[in-house]
Amino acid sequence: MSMRGIDTQVRKKRRRIFREVASLAYTSQNLKDDVEALPYKIVNYEESEYENIYRERAITRESIRLAMGLSLRPENVPVHVTQGLEESNIDEKYYEPPLMQVIPSACNACPENRYEVTDKCMGCVAHPCREVCPKGAISMKNGRSVIDEEKCIRCGKCKSVCPYDAISHQVRPCLANCGVNAIKNDKKGRAYIDPEICVSCGQCMVSCPFGAIADKSQIFQLIRAMQSGRKIIAQVAPAFVGQFGKNVTPDMLKEALKELGFFDVYETAIGADMGAMAEAEHYANEVATGKLPFLLTSCCPSWAMLAKKFFPETIDKISNALTPMVATARKIKEDYPDASVVFIGPCASKKLEASRRTIRSDVDFVITFEELAGMFEAKDIHLEEVAPADPMNDATGAGRGYGVAGGVANAIEECIREYYPDVEVNIEHAESLTECKKILMLAKAGKKKGCLIEGMACPGGCIAGAGTNIAIPQAMKEVAGFKACADKKIPEMGGKTEND
Repeated sequence: MSMRGIDTQVRKKRRRIFREVASLAYTSQNLKDDVEALPYKIVNYEESEYENIYRERAITRESIRLAMGLSLRPENVPVHVTQGLEESNIDEKYYEPPLMQVIPSACNACPENRYEVTDKCMGCVAHPCREVCPKGAISMKNGRSVIDEEKCIRCGKCKSVCPYDAISHQVRPCLANCGVNAIKNDKKGRAYIDPEICVSCGQCMVSCPFGAIADKSQIFQLIRAMQSGRKIIAQVAPAFVGQFGKNVTPDMLKEALKELGFFDVYETAIGADMGAMAEAEHYANEVATGKLPFLLTSCCPSWAMLAKKFFPETIDKISNALTPMVATARKIKEDYPDASVVFIGPCASKKLEASRRTIRSDVDFVITFEELAGMFEAKDIHLEEVAPADPMNDATGAGRGYGVAGGVANAIEECIREYYPDVEVNIEHAESLTECKKILMLAKAGKKKGCLIEGMACPGGCIAGAGTNIAIPQAMKEVAGFKACADKKIPEMGGKTEND
């Protein structure tokens, strides 16, 4: 059971910070002083959830910095809260790595992996826990079982055999949800993220019950760009449906984005349609003919980073199709050569994808659904009250399905069946980094010959991304509904869609 989709204090606080930072960008006359004052405005002495209000303000200061696109301050060096603010008070700024950071003052230094006897222990005569322990780590003291941490090898046999469920397995939530084991310990036992290993999926961030992990945001710079009078066009990722309220339709969201100041709004599913066609063709020409042993989809940047970092021998098997984000951005810039493009999505790692040198000219900003919600709140735009004007009708059902795990594979499979009917299709999908690693190991070992493999870092696909607002089952239903009402099921050969 995960906390996803529950409106916890941690999520409320994050939203509040995005709202306040957006508000500063819209209204502040004296930015430096207002940033200094913000932690006192956000953390009210009377209402704090924390035992220690000074710690909460320290955490809030770092969260504000990250939300403004700045890096965390070092813990033992006197650096001002507003250090670097002037350089960031601009209308274009790329993400400075690392993207994901643990705020040390917020980390609870949770135990990494520990078995502990709780007070449910009845001190039973059988003590099966002691009998099954392969290392003799369990003894009876004062009629209760005790585990010797030194001897314990954390195999869990004692827990599984206890008739009273009296043995608790404590795992650090961020580490338990990191499929690449990028979370290490500092000297004080607090978590830090090893940037060499991390693939920026953000699953640690959404699973930390202390709100100690955050990524950087570009909302501040985006608002500056909108204020500068540039023509800014939004593309929304396929997972957007239902993210802004049960009764908010795609057409209403499109109108709300225009009210916020966007010149136009595109569905990223257009680029997904192009990608599905390109990958279908690539599969038919390269994999089905035996030139390539297998093909990996390219749309999830954390999956592509996983392959490059841990399975370098698979790099040339990653599809060369543009990701939907980039393909859509290029289409927008063909239509509006003078525009800047914002990708609005569910995903943290898209922020890094857009910072790559080759893509910087295509995608100017990346923000998440969660960050966008903060912007709507700062501008006092109530989406339920927006009257839709211009329908959102750019893409086919195939492209719209990309937001859910398995949707990419389905789209490509449908295109192959339609346009390459003689080709036999072998398609697999993996969701979560743990499953992605397994399937890449099998592919490397030659067990996935002739397969097209879709990888998604987030369990559930993009609708489970770190920047989403609603529960995953709800999001799945919403995306399926929007996919079903597309005029066309799959894109036409030659890449034309309805609106060309």
